[in-house]
Amino acid sequence: MFVDQVNVYVKAGDGGNGIAAFRREKYVPKGGPAGGDGGNGGDIIFRVNEGLNTLIDFRYNRHFKAERGENGMSKSKHGKNAEPLIVPVPPGTTVYDADTGELIADLTAHEQQSVIVKGGAGGRGNLRFATSRNPAPNLAENGEPGEERNIRVELKVIADVGLVGFPSVGKSTLLSVVSSARPKIAEYHFTTLSPNLGVVDTEDGRSFVMADLPGLIEGAHEGIGLGHQFLRHIERTRLIVHLIDMASLESRDPYTDYVKINEELVQYDKKLMDKQQIIVANKMDMPDAEENLQLFKEKLPEGIRVYPISALTREGLKELLYVIADTLETIPKTAETEEQVVIQPKAIGDSFIITRDDDGAFVLSGNKIERLFKMTDFNSDEGTQRFARQLRHLGVDDALRKRGATDGDTVRLLDFEFEFID
Repeated sequence: MFVDQVNVYVKAGDGGNGIAAFRREKYVPKGGPAGGDGGNGGDIIFRVNEGLNTLIDFRYNRHFKAERGENGMSKSKHGKNAEPLIVPVPPGTTVYDADTGELIADLTAHEQQSVIVKGGAGGRGNLRFATSRNPAPNLAENGEPGEERNIRVELKVIADVGLVGFPSVGKSTLLSVVSSARPKIAEYHFTTLSPNLGVVDTEDGRSFVMADLPGLIEGAHEGIGLGHQFLRHIERTRLIVHLIDMASLESRDPYTDYVKINEELVQYDKKLMDKQQIIVANKMDMPDAEENLQLFKEKLPEGIRVYPISALTREGLKELLYVIADTLETIPKTAETEEQVVIQPKAIGDSFIITRDDDGAFVLSGNKIERLFKMTDFNSDEGTQRFARQLRHLGVDDALRKRGATDGDTVRLLDFEFEFID
């Protein structure tokens, strides 16, 4: 089964907790703090495996969770870092944040990898908080929560040549006679339900990968028919081969078909029209095909060549394959289809945001303040006092006063409530 788009939930490992501990060794007076740091949580990494060609494994496993780091130990021992969770994906995989649409990773080359969510840092033990003013702190941090997100994983087939055209124009037949691929061929629309790939060898020793993409129809970019599900695969191809039924067996005008398919490509992505395109007139062995070809050429702008073939009788295929191979030699492989996309790091927003609940309580939110909250050990008085100092340092107290907070007002942060004291 060919699967090329799935929604997945990923959760990186939380960091291990640091601990508050003290040295108690014989003959060592005033042993001092000896609580170790927690280990880092495991990242979730997507790594390309060129042996895969579909996202079928994601169909049966939609949740991925990495291990958390080990807690710190006494005698200043650091907790063990968790191993990253490696998820193999096929070349051509792109990963998006399902909620924001942000591009997270674009993986095309074998062994290329990307961190999808990062594991949390381990909490610090009390050894790290010792100072000259407080040489024996009873304070430690909880581990940082690992990142989590809902992602959309898409596969864009990587091929040199993409065959496009209306249903039943002969794309599958062409692929089957020029390569070892064996796509399903039948006399009804949408016989091809998923892209088929084949390696084509020319007689002069050159080769390229050709993809037979499911047929497009008018309105495909809006979700009509099946072709819209596979338009993304055309983005990866270096060359588009546009097949047209010149025999008009479906009672359609060949030139109208040509225009409509190009319109669908433009509506999906204007960049697709920047790709070189070879026009192929198929089914030339049928009656009226020659006459239709002449009318078709008259409507085309000057200088555009049309290559007549019959995929059934194999007439004209040798010349077409040479033309495709020659054209591919003029298109550098370092084109956009094979470049590694640079993912920009996320911009850090405000430290906190203040809103009001219906009951009048002030609500604090924001990545930084929530991270500090989750890493605070509220079972420790020192930890609670340190969190209060951190809030003042971030300007939370002043911001609450500006919003009208007075003594006794309720302030919420995640599941925690406290009273504001001016």
